[in-house]
Amino acid sequence: MQKVKIKILRLVDSASLPKYEHEDDSGLDLFAIEEREIPPGEAMLIGTGISVELPQGTEAQIRPRSGLALKHSITVLNTPGTVDAGYRGEIGVILINHSKHSFKVLKGMKIAQMVVAPVIRAEIEEVDSLSETLRGEGGFGSTGV
Repeated sequence: MQKVKIKILRLVDSASLPKYEHEDDSGLDLFAIEEREIPPGEAMLIGTGISVELPQGTEAQIRPRSGLALKHSITVLNTPGTVDAGYRGEIGVILINHSKHSFKVLKGMKIAQMVVAPVIRAEIEEVDSLSETLRGEGGFGSTGV
């Protein structure tokens, strides 16, 4: 298991630092700093009250929490959200309510998880054709349902 150091700046005194709940978790829990009510079918930006400084060559992916998704139909709208190494603003989480009932976000509630991952930068080369494969252009359900 590779470890990297992430610097965290608390923008609000009441903000909780991200933390791993279990020793072998891949995602750090992120916590809300505000109480908000998300109506059915609506999306809302929820603040975490923290900024991060990631090492160069990494990103943070903001992902949904499975418990919120299963029990309340709450998920991260742009999953996974991407926090680039050069970003220094507050980490916000766009939650969407897919249920038929309002959902109340409470201060200190776990709202998402943050996974730190390496970044591979692509070098773009324009070509006249691509190599052929067995799959070819088959996509969008071409292998069955």
